[in-house]
Amino acid sequence: MPNLSEKIALFIDGANLYATSRSLGFDIDYKRLLREFQSRGYLLRAFYYTAIIEDQEYSSIRPLIDWLDYNGYSVVTKATKEFVDQTGRRKVKGNMDIELAVDAMELAGSIDHMVLFSGDGDFRSLVEAVQRKGVRVTVVSTISTQPPMVADELRRQADEFIDIVRLQDKIGRDPGERTPREGREPRSHTPQFLQRSSNLQRADAGLNDEFDED
Repeated sequence: MPNLSEKIALFIDGANLYATSRSLGFDIDYKRLLREFQSRGYLLRAFYYTAIIEDQEYSSIRPLIDWLDYNGYSVVTKATKEFVDQTGRRKVKGNMDIELAVDAMELAGSIDHMVLFSGDGDFRSLVEAVQRKGVRVTVVSTISTQPPMVADELRRQADEFIDIVRLQDKIGRDPGERTPREGREPRSHTPQFLQRSSNLQRADAGLNDEFDED
């Protein structure tokens, strides 16, 4: 039975969530995701974190970011940084861990329940710190892939772990909802962008694959 008086905040690591859903073969419907957690308590805030390659003429993730920003999400972005590693390869750095951690610590005194959409083991210390403030922490990722997408230490630290496979029928996008002409860019009706979520999230895919987050 959901506690509707419980104050909840969502913290979504955009690139990590994209990689997780992609590995399981489904797309996230962000409208349904928001609705699902609104039904579980009082949703105080839903943060979405992603880095953006600013010098691109067109960023394929920009329509998704704009939609989220207008439809109940607090979107946090920053520009990526380019560097050349020791082998001479060009790499892009776009780690959002600090921004997520700062927001979580600032909000910890105002919430009862933190829901973290990430499997990144670097968040274990953050989860522990938030728990010391009396906040219950749920981590959403998956152990249904090989290897699992969630770090074991993060999973053990959380008060509850939810395998995103269990949420697929509640927050996944129905493939049948996509328009037949999904390759064409809609000109005005913004919510249609979510009907093309696999295209819109390609930037997060690229960020997840190319970023050096160390």
